[in-house]
Amino acid sequence: MKVATAAYNLDWIESWAQYEDKLDRWVSGAAGQGAELLVFPEYGAMELSTLDGAEVAGDLERSIRVVSDRMEEAQALHQRLAQAHNVYILGASAPVVDGPGRPVNRATFYAPNGRLDHQDKQIMTRFEREDWDIAPGGPLKLFDTALGKIGVLICYDSEFPLLGRALSEADLILVPSCTEALAGYWRVRIGAMSRALENQCVSVMASLVGNNDWSEAVDMNTGTGGIFGPPDKCFPPTGVLAEGTLNKPGWTYADVDLSAIAEVRADGHVLNRAHWAEQSPRVDSVTLSTL
Repeated sequence: MKVATAAYNLDWIESWAQYEDKLDRWVSGAAGQGAELLVFPEYGAMELSTLDGAEVAGDLERSIRVVSDRMEEAQALHQRLAQAHNVYILGASAPVVDGPGRPVNRATFYAPNGRLDHQDKQIMTRFEREDWDIAPGGPLKLFDTALGKIGVLICYDSEFPLLGRALSEADLILVPSCTEALAGYWRVRIGAMSRALENQCVSVMASLVGNNDWSEAVDMNTGTGGIFGPPDKCFPPTGVLAEGTLNKPGWTYADVDLSAIAEVRADGHVLNRAHWAEQSPRVDSVTLSTL
């Protein structure tokens, strides 16, 4: 399959038609290059808050609410695009109010047959906890698709090995991200590459890029798209299948061969995925006397 992952910049949206045109350009552009799986980043849906004006877009709580209110309409748009272009799409995540509690950070996954489901973020960053008060959502899911088994670890989730291990049956792990600084980008990238290493699979990182003075939430963003595998047989020695240019909007593409994933899992130079259970939880405390 060919995978397309986005370095996605937010725009000030004056009308819903403008947003439809933007998404259509992005999706049709990737599909026109032969991509079958398209990955958008974390919190890319926050540009929808601009439809309610600068005062709302610049307010943390009000921007959450108006974006959540528009997600049903956004889902319908993504469904149409996935069907029209015969592609799978992981839509940009959004804060979603789902029930009486606090909003969750949710990315919706769309199939070309019109079906959809979602993945909620599991572990919140300090900004999400302390400023936004975003709540952990539902459990991790494994999506069984015509392109293989696909899991999603939203941004910070990719930095936790046990979450990655829960998706050990996934052929691909999608990592939509939103990182303010270069250090944050590299934390997520290292997490995405580590999950590809230990699960002997392919991870696909998408990034929000660009500065947005109108928002307190997504005002500064650093990153690029990247597609990673284990540095082993059938894959590049660096583990990097493809990477974009830092902070440059656009798609990054890579061809992914499921047979290569199966081969490295069965007969790689190392067998990280198979040897996971051999890790010992025992730690001995040793005191060294000062000479």
